[in-house]
Amino acid sequence: MAELRRILYVEDEPDIQAVAKLALEALGGFEVQVCSSGKEALESVLAFSPDLILLDVMMPGMDGPTTLKAMRELPELRQTPVVFMTAKVQPQEIQEYTRLGAIDVIPKPFDPMTLADVVKKIWKSING
Repeated sequence: MAELRRILYVEDEPDIQAVAKLALEALGGFEVQVCSSGKEALESVLAFSPDLILLDVMMPGMDGPTTLKAMRELPELRQTPVVFMTAKVQPQEIQEYTRLGAIDVIPKPFDPMTLADVVKKIWKSING
């Protein structure tokens, strides 16, 4: 199984960024790069080369689904797993996210104490 080490986290809210980054690094042992917008993510994703991308759905400018579509146009990112993190978790919304290519959805608000474990469980589900 491939090891999950590097996570790109795209989130426009600074408080949520800080909590998630701390939880993923301190409790999960991951290397996390935070981007505040879809545009910033697209500018830095190739240099960071993440194993997994956590992507907020609702962001100003370029929202999560639009960011995911743009990332999928880059050959290097076509196979990179993406997980949406959002408060919009109605069944039809989750269906749309998976149709767009997300492997899973983490509901907000999330529990910082279990976030790393949730991410590890998702990773294990796609990597056996």
